[in-house]
Amino acid sequence: MSNFPIYALDFDGVICDSAVETAITGWKSATYVWPDMANTVPEEKHIAQFRELRPQLETGYEAIIFMRLIQQGESVTNIKANISKFLNELGKDSSLLKQLFGQTRDQWIQHARDEWITMNPLFEGIGEKLQKLSGQTWYIVTTKQERFVEQILQANQVDLPVDIYGLDRKMGKQAVLQELLELHGDKTIQLIEDRLPTLAGVLGNDRLNAVELQLVDWGYNTEQDRTDARTKGIKVIGLSEFLQAQPAS
Repeated sequence: MSNFPIYALDFDGVICDSAVETAITGWKSATYVWPDMANTVPEEKHIAQFRELRPQLETGYEAIIFMRLIQQGESVTNIKANISKFLNELGKDSSLLKQLFGQTRDQWIQHARDEWITMNPLFEGIGEKLQKLSGQTWYIVTTKQERFVEQILQANQVDLPVDIYGLDRKMGKQAVLQELLELHGDKTIQLIEDRLPTLAGVLGNDRLNAVELQLVDWGYNTEQDRTDARTKGIKVIGLSEFLQAQPAS
């Protein structure tokens, strides 16, 4: 088993089902941006609409914009069709929105940590799988801020990986993978993701040809994404297949 690949795992949509928490944090953050949303809370229908949009979200702060659009009555179909336009119009101060999103999460954790953890469950069996990686070399490569990943993993008794490459590093995932290849030239790096655009970008980078790509079917993607992945030669895996893979002893 010495040739077992080194995992580079995405977090949201691979390890953690964070859709509800992300939606609520996005709404809470939006109440600081738009005064007409002050003292409001999202309804179940708003959370359901966000879940439909979740495959289109790349970085957490975009949830602020999605929830604003939902609150304003924009349909899921219209948001999907005009997502670039909406992000450009409402996300001009993206650095400020990223900061606000992180601060809003920090406040939630400070005042109700157990509630926040409950809103970030790991997918079934994932906690046990990661616990078995104790002592192995593995990484998390995510657009989430690292401190939030650490909180969730520690709450689930998962030893932290060798490194968490999060939003704080200001490195794109392709740059992270290049660094991992340089660190582990004799090992196979396996990027396990739920976003097809991320995998497609890696696929188009000749310097990353050695990285194995897998799209998970339990994450935030669509059936069309999975079909397109297979067409591109990207392996689509199910949760049971991932859980049953055994690391080197």
